[in-house]
Amino acid sequence: MKTDEMASVLGSSCEERYDYFLTAVGEHRDIWIVVNNDQQFLKIYDEDDGIEYLPVWPDRAFAAAYCEDAADLAPKSIAVPEFFKKWIDGLTRDGLQVGVFPGSDATVWMMAPSELKSDLQEELSQP
Repeated sequence: MKTDEMASVLGSSCEERYDYFLTAVGEHRDIWIVVNNDQQFLKIYDEDDGIEYLPVWPDRAFAAAYCEDAADLAPKSIAVPEFFKKWIDGLTRDGLQVGVFPGSDATVWMMAPSELKSDLQEELSQP
């Protein structure tokens, strides 16, 4: 992906990035997260809202861009079926939200794991 295209997508609104995320994940069937050297996934605590969340991206390039300034972080893909089977219940049990596709302005579409699953299932059912 070209740098100017990435910048354009990252600079779009939360809703536009969310739609981009659904479409991209629907096409490629992978969700991207960030892990540290111990393979522990990144979770972020939003002090303003008192919410802890798992940030997710639609593509390796976006997750890798997020990791650029952190030598101990790397992108990791999760196949959608695995995300549905293992991650949705685990995130819900742990009280984590999902932060879909953080933007360059630090905004993120926040939602419950079950809501993301429902929206992705709808996207995947499209012909």
